[in-house]
Amino acid sequence: MCLSVPGKIVKVDGVNAIVDFGGSRREISIMLVPDVKVGDYVLVHAGFAIQILEEEEAKKTIDVFKEVYNE
Repeated sequence: MCLSVPGKIVKVDGVNAIVDFGGSRREISIMLVPDVKVGDYVLVHAGFAIQILEEEEAKKTIDVFKEVYNE
């Protein structure tokens, strides 16, 4: 089973970006989604952004993660 996690792009630097996962920031590769920009939400798997998400969809998924992990 694979798991991807939504996060918000806060900085882009070439083929890398900094993503905010609810306060935790990590550097990831954006080679697979070269059109990504600051403010976009992306799905991240194994250190790579694999898809750009609509903000509403990303926030719904983030809310589900919060519910699951806060219980």
